[in-house]
Amino acid sequence: MDFPDFAPISPPDAAVAAAARARQILLTKPPGSLGRLEDLSVWVAACQGLCPPRQFERVRVVVFAGDHGVTRERVSAYPAEVTAQMVANIDRGGAAINALATVAGAGVRVVDMAVNGAATQGAISAYKVRCGSGDIATEDALSAEETIAAVEAGRRIADHEVDTGADLLIPGDMGIGNTTVATTLVAALTGAEPAEAVGHGTGIDDAGWARKTAVVRDALFRSRTQHTDPLGLLRCCGGADLAALAGFCAQAAVRRTPVLLDGLASTAAALVAERLAPGARAWWQAGHRSPEPAHALACAALGLEPILDLRMRLGEGSGAAVALPVLQAAVAALASMSTFDEAGVSGPDGGAGR
Repeated sequence: MDFPDFAPISPPDAAVAAAARARQILLTKPPGSLGRLEDLSVWVAACQGLCPPRQFERVRVVVFAGDHGVTRERVSAYPAEVTAQMVANIDRGGAAINALATVAGAGVRVVDMAVNGAATQGAISAYKVRCGSGDIATEDALSAEETIAAVEAGRRIADHEVDTGADLLIPGDMGIGNTTVATTLVAALTGAEPAEAVGHGTGIDDAGWARKTAVVRDALFRSRTQHTDPLGLLRCCGGADLAALAGFCAQAAVRRTPVLLDGLASTAAALVAERLAPGARAWWQAGHRSPEPAHALACAALGLEPILDLRMRLGEGSGAAVALPVLQAAVAALASMSTFDEAGVSGPDGGAGR
């Protein structure tokens, strides 16, 4: 498929990272005593190219929505019409992601990439590719043209958010059946067996898990020639929402904008995005650890350690939204704490922190 390549990814600023690590040693605390917060603060500083880093001013959650034909295989505990209903709920401000993002001071936007019917209109559907993606067990999710359009939509949405001031992006998802699709992508890219990758999603029983596992196996076999081609894989066993998520994550890295990933769907898309734009993962952190086995596989493949583990499995960007205050705390500690010299506090050797 013809597709304009993503611009080369340049890594976060190594010199600023070194300066941030050096500053951590000078702060009024034993070195390493803030644990993971110190590592996160160094990452933010390097992404911003600024030490000490500045606090995030415009965090944006973008929820990519789409229906999936695979729901006809009875792989979800909820009916397909819930997707459109929840898109409307998010748009009204009544979903979990709205409540959690408000606490963290983030804005929320929902985008209809492939929701069935005409349930959403106007700006929400400006990038819509189709009504529902194909059943990946028996057919391609998208055409070649639709795949490119969806990835390009994600790229354009990332550009828009950055151009309007976003300094941290959170990719979210909404789509009944999308854990089946995301699990297939992860299994294809990691070589995992379906039985070790498939989880219980929105709460399916053991019979549903068996159906879901069989669907993932069928989709993996049907797409076996595309596992090394990220666009081909999205076409065969992805979906418009997952393709847009991949474009979004990749372009954020191109624009040197940090991303806080959510659960399985966004991380599966990020795994594809790393193939589309090698090196993009340096601009990402994993907000939380989902109980879905495929999420752990994807995080391991990307070399990401989730910030939180609260057994959350909702999607929408909700886990990342809960992790956001932790990231904000990391920035505040590095930027606002006094050094030993400034505070007149003796360091561990009796001197001023040296």
